Amino acid sequence: MDSSVKIISEWDIVTARQLGRNMAKALGFGTVDQARITTAISELARNIYLYAGEGDVRIEKTEAVGKVGLVIISNDQGPGITDIRKVMEDGFSTSGGLGAGLPGVKRLMDEFLIESNPGEGTLIKAIKWLR
Repeated sequence: MDSSVKIISEWDIVTARQLGRNMAKALGFGTVDQARITTAISELARNIYLYAGEGDVRIEKTEAVGKVGLVIISNDQGPGITDIRKVMEDGFSTSGGLGAGLPGVKRLMDEFLIESNPGEGTLIKAIKWLR
C-alpha cells in the first residue's frame, strides 16, 4: 500500500491530500489523525510547489515492532534549504504565509526528519503511528 504523486501544479496538492486521507482511513486512523496527516501532506506538497517547482510526495504504510503507521516522504531537486534551523522556527516564512509550515508538520506527526543541501534539493520524511 504505497503511492506517489508528482507535484507540479496546485491540483497535485489536492490529489496528494486525498490519497493520504484515503490511505489513513484504510489503515484505521481516526478522523483527527486523518486531518493531521492530510494537513502535513498539504504543507509538504505546497512547499514543493512554491519553492522547488516540482518534486513528489510518496505515501506508504510502514511497520515497526508492534506498530503500524503511515510515512510521508517529500522529495524535490529544488534550491534546497540553506538554514534548516531557521525554517524550523515557528513564525518563519519566506512566502509571507503564517510560517506554520515545517514546524507545524513536525508537531502534527510523530517522527520528522529533514535533509537538505543547497542546490541539491530537500528530502523530508514524516511518520504518524496508529494508536
